[in-house]
Amino acid sequence: MAFISITPIQVGDVVRLRKPHPCGGYEWKVVRVGADIGLKCLTCGHRVLLARRDFERRLEKVISTTQPSG
Repeated sequence: MAFISITPIQVGDVVRLRKPHPCGGYEWKVVRVGADIGLKCLTCGHRVLLARRDFERRLEKVISTTQPSG
C-alpha cells in the first residue's frame, strides 16, 4: 500500500506554482478546496480549477497561510 502525502491547503492560502500563468503571474489564491482545487491568479484575477493531483505536482511552495479559526 502506497503512502499518499497531501499538502495541507486551506481557502485563503497564497501559493506559488512552478510555471507562470500566461499573464506572467506566479502567485495564486486558493478559493476552493476539495477533490479539485480552485485558484485565482493574483495578477489578472483569472480563476481555474485543478485536480488535486495536478495541483500537488505543480505546487512550488505555500507563500502565506490563513490561520485556522477555532
